[in-house]
Amino acid sequence: MTAEHSKPRPSRRQLLSTAAAAVGTGVAAQALPGALESAAAAKPVDRPWGHAVGDPRGSDIAVTSGRGAEARFGLMFKKLPAFAPPDDLLIALATQMTDPRQPGTDPSVVDAFDNDKVPAGFTFLGQFIDHDMTRDTTPLTDQQADPKGLKNFDTPLFDLGSVYGAGPAVDKALYEADGKQLKLRLSPDGIPDLPRAADGTAYIGDPRNDENHIVAQLQIAFIRLHNTLIAEGNSFETARRLTRWRFQWIIVHDYLPKVVGPDLTESLLKQTKTAITYSGSLYKPKNPNRPMMPLEYAVAAFRFGHSMIRPEYEMHDGSIVPIFGTAGHDLRGSCPLTADVEADWNYFFKIPDMDPPDDRNMSRLMDTKLSKPLFTLPTTVVPDDPGGLPRITSLATRNLLRAKRLGLPSGQDVAKAIGVTPLTNAELGLDDARWGGKAPLWYYVLKEAELQCQGCHLGSVGGRIVAETILGILSADKSSYLNAGPTWRPAPGPFLMGDLLRRAGAIKIFPSADPPAGG
Repeated sequence: MTAEHSKPRPSRRQLLSTAAAAVGTGVAAQALPGALESAAAAKPVDRPWGHAVGDPRGSDIAVTSGRGAEARFGLMFKKLPAFAPPDDLLIALATQMTDPRQPGTDPSVVDAFDNDKVPAGFTFLGQFIDHDMTRDTTPLTDQQADPKGLKNFDTPLFDLGSVYGAGPAVDKALYEADGKQLKLRLSPDGIPDLPRAADGTAYIGDPRNDENHIVAQLQIAFIRLHNTLIAEGNSFETARRLTRWRFQWIIVHDYLPKVVGPDLTESLLKQTKTAITYSGSLYKPKNPNRPMMPLEYAVAAFRFGHSMIRPEYEMHDGSIVPIFGTAGHDLRGSCPLTADVEADWNYFFKIPDMDPPDDRNMSRLMDTKLSKPLFTLPTTVVPDDPGGLPRITSLATRNLLRAKRLGLPSGQDVAKAIGVTPLTNAELGLDDARWGGKAPLWYYVLKEAELQCQGCHLGSVGGRIVAETILGILSADKSSYLNAGPTWRPAPGPFLMGDLLRRAGAIKIFPSADPPAGG
């Protein structure tokens, strides 16, 4: 395990993970044959899963099939009752969750809501990780025959399905003619880019990874890593396995220690000379060979990242781009990469042997404040309702109402079930008697991180749900490095995200936008 310490101390910007999909676009990426003929490849208005703009197939299992049911989704805490406060109370709470930072502020201007422990790249790495877990590759015909996701579904795995699709024999559009290398093409601005159709949408294993320019460039980095391993003489299968294992290694040794804290991560995985053992007690799917996705994770705890997205990012020296702005001049994707949005990864991650820029993007704190653009999601993210119903453009409102509709328990009930002393509503700042002394789980997780860890990483409840779900799913995968290669190491020394990007050949030296001294 990494020894890096995430001791809480607010200072610079903080982590998103799931919610940068709110930085999405309404244009669907190109559907591919075989396993990619899924809801994820359908038109956006039909696509069921896209962080806060739709629901994944089967996520209503607790209210349609019973609280003890498990299939594609299920409850982690099956015996806890659903928490259903009045809608107007949830909507009023959402309106109070606004980050005071004004959009358009230079990222170099640091305030008390920035997190100097977590560079902003982990915001988008979290989203990339989430997409890998929640990708639904079930053929569309099977989805239509099983709309509740009770029988026809794939288990969540960290297998880089968004990169590899169903493999070169099925998803040929992702691969070069040799069937080994993955396709990359230069954009009109000469930027390494995903292969695209004439309308600008990408041929990609998961269309959600083209909804945001930063996530798309993470996808490109993993493609470059695979192609590097092929160029070194590895077979396709070996290159894919080593790329997947490096991805899993980063999750365990870099991502999780930053978002839940290194102590919790290390307590759940025990390394011996010959094995790695997972010791979690909360995530116990009924069928360990076909693990489900807990709703407490997918609908509440892993949405911790929504509070940590910045209104804008400095993509490279002098190029500051908003998450939402004028079409073609913001971070919404499904179009070719331009010179303005090309990522200098040194602005997003610590890169070995490189001096950090003075104004590296840092994540916003994990707290109960969301960036202002997330309260007015554009129509490319939340389309107009064809039935004429009013659009809900506030991400906070959508999260709170969704959790109620899907039957999630309260934060205090989950805390008791975990065995920790619950925070009171007085501590949480919820003084309306109609809460009944309880709080929505998503809000509880965010406020807990703020109170217990100064917003630098998740607290007792949120951290356990996130860590146990991710590590539980990883340990259930017989092909993961935890099981198939417990003594494997990607490098002799530490190997973190900056090392992966360097190994992939994805580090570019950008010229400075500042004039030379004396000039």
